[in-house]
Amino acid sequence: MNDVTDNNNNDQRPRSPGVLKIMQSILAGAFGVQSDKRRQEDFSHHSPLPYIIAGVLFTVAFVGGLIIVVKLVLAGQ
Repeated sequence: MNDVTDNNNNDQRPRSPGVLKIMQSILAGAFGVQSDKRRQEDFSHHSPLPYIIAGVLFTVAFVGGLIIVVKLVLAGQ
């Protein structure tokens, strides 16, 4: 019976988030519209590494996109 109880306890651990959930959290956090429930879910995971990597990649892509838009606008003048 202990084995059954142990298996149930293992199922209660927070699962690691998927790529889509990480992307949703990063985008919501970037625009300041993240709900308290989602933030609690994000902080319940053991490793912040996926969120840090995704945040850095998002920031690099966002800044790169802004640079491209500015260059295109200035080239058209």
